[in-house]
Amino acid sequence: MANLKEVRNRIQSVNSTQQITKAMKMVAAAKLRRAQDNIIRMRPYAQRLTTILANLTRTADADIASDYGVAREVRRVLVIAITSDRGLAGAFNSNVFKGVNALVAERYAGLPAANISYLAIGKKAHDYYTRKSSVVGNFTHVFAKLSFETVREAAEVAMDGFRNGEYDQVVMVYNEFKNVATQVVRTEQLLPLVPVAAPVSATPTSNVDYLFEPNKEEIVQTLIPQSLKIQLYKAVLESNASEHGARMTAMDKATDNAGELLKALKLTYNRTRQAAITTEILEIVGGAEALAAG
Repeated sequence: MANLKEVRNRIQSVNSTQQITKAMKMVAAAKLRRAQDNIIRMRPYAQRLTTILANLTRTADADIASDYGVAREVRRVLVIAITSDRGLAGAFNSNVFKGVNALVAERYAGLPAANISYLAIGKKAHDYYTRKSSVVGNFTHVFAKLSFETVREAAEVAMDGFRNGEYDQVVMVYNEFKNVATQVVRTEQLLPLVPVAAPVSATPTSNVDYLFEPNKEEIVQTLIPQSLKIQLYKAVLESNASEHGARMTAMDKATDNAGELLKALKLTYNRTRQAAITTEILEIVGGAEALAAG
């Protein structure tokens, strides 16, 4: 059985850890509210922009087709993996890595590993893929000051690479925010553009009548790059909200586990202390009886 000093030191250590996890949970909750507000505001805009783009491209002439919609034989792939900068968020980052591994194993099993490049957004993804694969650029700074401008740089690298023929497909893997306790790993093709079918409940595209100024070609060619950047920005915002939700849940569980461990340690401490007191009493009684007998 451990001595009293060891148990007491462990109780102090677990108590300090519990205070840290409580503080981290509160910080994550505060950040989650802001991140959740950001993604809730972004979703309608991104969906509306996608709908407009779908209506335009569906009725667009063949001669104004975008370079971003060219489907080629898939020989080189860029995977955009979106993780966090820090850990202590449960399985948040490892789920993205598993999603990427599943994607490569299922969709690109026939490609050499050298033909698959990674654009890592988040320090964890950058560190992970730098050790084993080819990483495009360095975007570990994105979450330090999250904004559309910082994400736009990453989007332009992927878009330029596809347009120049460096990659035949660009795919994103990230955590989509559902609620505080639920994050779902999503795999979405960013390039080439995938035709968006109009929902059954949506207004028929034949009734959509846009006025183009200056002309349809320029509008489409401007909207497509903007839509691609918005898609990536939305994915990063989803990941950011998911990260704080995952960390809040992980720190809540860690705090509860620390509480259970403290109960067990205090019980051990009391039993050890009681055993030590009983031993001392027996020694005193034994000594007194030895003196009396002498």
